[in-house]
Amino acid sequence: MATSFPLTLQRALIDYGGKVRAFQPNARFFLLHIVISGAAMGVFRLLFNFFVLSLGYDEALLGNLVTASSLVALLAALPMGYTADWLGRKRSLLLATLLEALAILMMVFFPSAAMFLGMSALSGLGQSLAAVTMSPFLMENSSAEERTYLFSMSSGLQMTMASVGNWVGGYLPGWLAVFLHTTATAPAAYGAALLIIGSVLLISLLPLAAIQQHAQFRSERTFFAPFAYFRRQPRLLMRLIAPMFITSIGAGLIMPFMNVFYRQVYHQSDPVIGALFAWGSLWMGIGLLLAPPLADRLGKMNLVIGSQALSIPFLILMGFAPQFWLSAISYYIRLALMNMSSPVYQTFVMENVEPSARATVSSLVSMSWNFGWAFSPTISGLLQVRYGFAPPFIGTILLYSLSIYLYWAFFGRRKESLLAATVHETPAD
Repeated sequence: MATSFPLTLQRALIDYGGKVRAFQPNARFFLLHIVISGAAMGVFRLLFNFFVLSLGYDEALLGNLVTASSLVALLAALPMGYTADWLGRKRSLLLATLLEALAILMMVFFPSAAMFLGMSALSGLGQSLAAVTMSPFLMENSSAEERTYLFSMSSGLQMTMASVGNWVGGYLPGWLAVFLHTTATAPAAYGAALLIIGSVLLISLLPLAAIQQHAQFRSERTFFAPFAYFRRQPRLLMRLIAPMFITSIGAGLIMPFMNVFYRQVYHQSDPVIGALFAWGSLWMGIGLLLAPPLADRLGKMNLVIGSQALSIPFLILMGFAPQFWLSAISYYIRLALMNMSSPVYQTFVMENVEPSARATVSSLVSMSWNFGWAFSPTISGLLQVRYGFAPPFIGTILLYSLSIYLYWAFFGRRKESLLAATVHETPAD
């Protein structure tokens, strides 16, 4: 027994390494892009809210900015699905990254409420195009053997590099403030940091440019193709999308404001919050990398349901812990548990729809996720100004619990296998 665990671990690592070595060249270039852009966006997500607040704006505007970005991403999901088919996966990923970098740079050069709203909308376009392109791209550049590993590696690397970005972001304004002869919390220090981040995001275009674009299958989709697919598979699409839709409403209430939460409720400094986010992203990345072998052993949907259900007690403790250290530990555990299943579920969705419908379904999934983020942050910002963080946290807890129940109701182990059989037996139009 003493030697069985090391041998099992060794076999698991060898098997994992074999799956990673099977990644195709295009997938490897995409992962390199993720490494660079993930670090850049880790800094951006930590500092941007502080940049806006340092200019004298309040949390209500922060909520409106998240809403603007997510609302545009929601409305643009279907048009971006057609754009991704028309441009091809490579050009779509290049354009999406360029739009997000441009939005960051413009907000730094022309800081005003109107510019923040306009560039948040432009960023939403980029996010929408990237979201509807990524899953079909990963499906087209992987085989069934390593697919779950590629989806999880993509998300895991993004989170791991975001941890690096969070860590650096906590100190970057202070370092730059020395050269700018200002304070670390001054708009000039935050703006200089974001200017660097926009430039780094442009560098992440280089690995995408190295991708070899395959001869693209172009489905003869019309504007009504998503509605036609929904008419043919209404029950399937409802089950695939409804839990994620509910989750997005809950996530939009609190997740965009976690840096503000720790500053205002627990009175922590930028370096402490940056370190907290860094370790949180690292733990999330580790959880994402562990997800594929766990999904192999437990089943995809069993992992999704189990990990998300276990995260709820830690979400409660995170929002209402009497001391910072207890909330921080809960934050780490909740991040790893709640998010490790995300790429597994993305793989499950893509595997359970017809190949010709993947771009359509990817658009609909993106719409369902962005719907909640389009409206919840504005509501949350108003609640925070009037009542603090308790009401948004309670709303998130209740909505997450409902979404987990829906996953369980729709996709038990037996139902998962029946769903797959039903879908694959359905002839394509």
